[in-house]
Amino acid sequence: MGSTPTVLVLAGGISHERDISLKSGRKVADGLSSHELTVEIRDPDASLIGFLGDSAPDVVWPVLHGASGEDGALRTLLEMLNIDYVGSSAEASRLAWNKPAAKTLVSRAGVATPASITLSRDAFRELGAESVLETVVDALGVPLIVKPAQGGSAQGVSWVDSPADLRKAMVHAFTYSDVALIEKRIQGVEVCVPIIDTGDGPHAIPPVEIEPLSGHYDFEARYTAGATRFYTPPRLANEILEALSAHALDAFAALGLRHLARMDFIVDSEGTPWFLEASTMPGLTETSSTALALDSAGYDVGGVYAALVEASRTTA
Repeated sequence: MGSTPTVLVLAGGISHERDISLKSGRKVADGLSSHELTVEIRDPDASLIGFLGDSAPDVVWPVLHGASGEDGALRTLLEMLNIDYVGSSAEASRLAWNKPAAKTLVSRAGVATPASITLSRDAFRELGAESVLETVVDALGVPLIVKPAQGGSAQGVSWVDSPADLRKAMVHAFTYSDVALIEKRIQGVEVCVPIIDTGDGPHAIPPVEIEPLSGHYDFEARYTAGATRFYTPPRLANEILEALSAHALDAFAALGLRHLARMDFIVDSEGTPWFLEASTMPGLTETSSTALALDSAGYDVGGVYAALVEASRTTA
């Protein structure tokens, strides 16, 4: 454990978030290299398993977004190969990747989450699309938000302001996943709370308020410089910020996460934080909220990344 570990950063992949993964991977590699770790970046492909056997890295950091990196499959293989890796376990990743399942677990832990319904493509078609949509609107009202049940970076997400928009939103979500989550849209302030655990227990990084200039924190707003304003700390009362951090830690524990994650919330006009979803490998580009939060809080980002690598060798 005393020697400097060699780290293989996996970045790219074949998901819709490939470009973001490549940028995040480069940031992670640069941060680790600044702390004199030996780092290699590799785009995962069919030769990866053989490469892992031949090169035997001490730690793998899968900086992969979307199904290829966050659904637990790759992490299961790494566990089978007895390779340490940064990030939540395969089991926890599967739970967090499934947004309806994550909402259920977090709700059971006492954290508020918006009312919702989950519909598969087959159920939507077989039960009669128009009847289903009418029932959903009657039960949840509008506005709504429709998102793929699995996925990230707001891809496939639609903001629904009238019943007439709902069908198109469902079709859009189904292009990214066979299951869609229809959620009552809470009006308020969007906030994310990064969590890090480098071996001494999880800590909530001061939250970041997100104000997309377009009004929606979609893919473009997330990754286009200048398209979103970030406030650290958020323009919220101290007691609300404390509640956000506490709820984020509760959600982190309820999902069984470790090392690094981001909890997304929206705070309504009464100051109630509502859990939206969790990311087990948040974006770490220069416009990513997690990286901005670490910078704003005064962390040595490269030092945090190096500490996470070391933590992965003691908790795997």
